[in-house]
Amino acid sequence: MRLNDPLSRLAALRPARQREFARTTETSRADGDRLGQLLGGEVRKNRYGEHLFLRHWYGAPQMALPDARSISLLLPQSAPAEKAVIEAACDPGRWLFLDTETTGLAGGTGTYAFLVGLAWWDGGGFEVEQFFMRDLDEEHSVLLELAERMGERPVLVTFNGKSFDWPLLETRYRMTRVIQPRAPLAHLDLLHPARQLWRLRLGSVRLRELEEHVLAPEREALGWSRHNDIDSALIPQMYFDYLRGGPAEPLRGVFRHNQMDLRGVAALAGKVIALLNQSEPPGDPLELYGLSRLLNRRGERNRARQCYERVLTAGLPTAVERQAQRELAQIAKRERDYHRANALWEGLRKPAARAADGSPRGMTSPEESQKSLEAAIEAAEQLAIYYEHGAKQPRRAAELTRSALRELRIGQRGGSIQTAKARRLETRLLHRLARLERQL
Repeated sequence: MRLNDPLSRLAALRPARQREFARTTETSRADGDRLGQLLGGEVRKNRYGEHLFLRHWYGAPQMALPDARSISLLLPQSAPAEKAVIEAACDPGRWLFLDTETTGLAGGTGTYAFLVGLAWWDGGGFEVEQFFMRDLDEEHSVLLELAERMGERPVLVTFNGKSFDWPLLETRYRMTRVIQPRAPLAHLDLLHPARQLWRLRLGSVRLRELEEHVLAPEREALGWSRHNDIDSALIPQMYFDYLRGGPAEPLRGVFRHNQMDLRGVAALAGKVIALLNQSEPPGDPLELYGLSRLLNRRGERNRARQCYERVLTAGLPTAVERQAQRELAQIAKRERDYHRANALWEGLRKPAARAADGSPRGMTSPEESQKSLEAAIEAAEQLAIYYEHGAKQPRRAAELTRSALRELRIGQRGGSIQTAKARRLETRLLHRLARLERQL
């Protein structure tokens, strides 16, 4: 190919043809039969072709029991949910769990969802269906089955599905040009509440980590372990090997991995709903703090305040405890409970033992030191605002403003506060101090 030819350069940029991995019909059918025998599946046919189909029924996990309050915390905040959306989402019988196995993690038009796993609660148990593309030309058949299932259960439940699984599938539907996707009436993505509830405690909120550290009782009820699970990063290559004529046996692990993901997401849904309903008390102080923050960010201030008050007696690490005090003080101020807010601000501005650079001792990272100093400055400033405008005591307000300036300059010397931010704070505090001194 002559790459100095414009047409040749365009051809070189064109995506690889799906025929690169395509096999003969006879080979695909034989391997599909072999894989079906290994997994206990069957070949299904619709107007767009064939695909491999598997169905399993499990006695666990148990159905989640959401209410309107917990569902409103899981739905997006961008627009108020309609009554029909909330009613549908409150009925777990209309939930459809979705998890895909794909040819890559980057997404885009060259990525296929070769295995689509669906699950729902029905008949006192948990039903799992899996649709598998034995070859790339079976995609239309799989997508048609997915659209039909979504028409039956319009509430989609995923783990990171809003960012990956569903956008990828929408792209694949557009690529077909003939099959219209059934957009979910509501989409509950459990990754986002999981981050708020457990990231501080666990660091990683991968589904596998959540199963091990958060869902241990539920995992025992599920009756399986991830001990022999395959690495998800290897799944695309395993599928490509199969397309090139490799053995079908390794794909058994892919199907099992997908089934475990679906059951894990369902168990996680029950855990999250129980916490949001507060029918299950948090078992760890950091988990309770995560619940407090989730409620606060979603505007449930009364419930958030109750959780914050509980968490401050639960024994948090110093840096987290100060952050909880700060957030609770902000809630109390918004509710005009100045007595409680001022008590919390006073606790935050108490001098702590300092290291040589002026940063608070006991903080395990520069970020924690920065937040502690900023909380002390904010506490002094908030008290100054109260004494200037609420209590009408300008002398006390001026003393507190000077205290905030001292803390700020300590942070500037130690490099704990960014220069631009420090300048903005200093300008604001000096302006307040000048006004107060004129009053005095």
